[in-house]
Amino acid sequence: MERIAELTRTTKETDIKVSLNLDGTGKSQIDTGIGFFDHMLEGFSKHGFFDLMMEIKGDLNVDGHHSVEDSGIVLGTAIREALGDKKGIRRYGSSILPMDDALALCAVDLCGRPYFAFDCDFSVEKVGELDTELVKEFFYAVSYSAGMNLHVKMISGSNNHHMIEAIFKAFARALDEAVGKDERITDVLSTKGSL
Repeated sequence: MERIAELTRTTKETDIKVSLNLDGTGKSQIDTGIGFFDHMLEGFSKHGFFDLMMEIKGDLNVDGHHSVEDSGIVLGTAIREALGDKKGIRRYGSSILPMDDALALCAVDLCGRPYFAFDCDFSVEKVGELDTELVKEFFYAVSYSAGMNLHVKMISGSNNHHMIEAIFKAFARALDEAVGKDERITDVLSTKGSL
């Protein structure tokens, strides 16, 4: 059974189209209007083996906040919808990922309950055209829309580009592990019987 979600979301601030295949090969087609954010989403797709198409027309004349936050809402919703009943998935995933000076930790629980913890301080306001404070807003939106526990921690790092990229790649690898199937799990991985 294919685990694919296709969504559109239109508000006065953004118009977003997303297609996500959890069982892809890492192909992406991304256009958010923010070059560095495109690069991060392409890395998420490639390193998580997710096929991701995302097109955003946002009010970038204001700033990038609405585009980045709303993309997190739509991506999180797509993850939740593509997972379906969650039968057979590992549920948990984690990654400690190095990128030069940066070392990022990410842990995911696809439990159906949103919770978000983010421990990372950036030393610059922007990387390219992406406001660094929006990294936290993006992952907060993903976690709450997907209904996942998501913990992100920067263990070490000094280059903000490397730090952000390590976070996106660690999230990709942790999510890939969590959505992966395990033949030993015949229902859902919960003593409650539901996720």
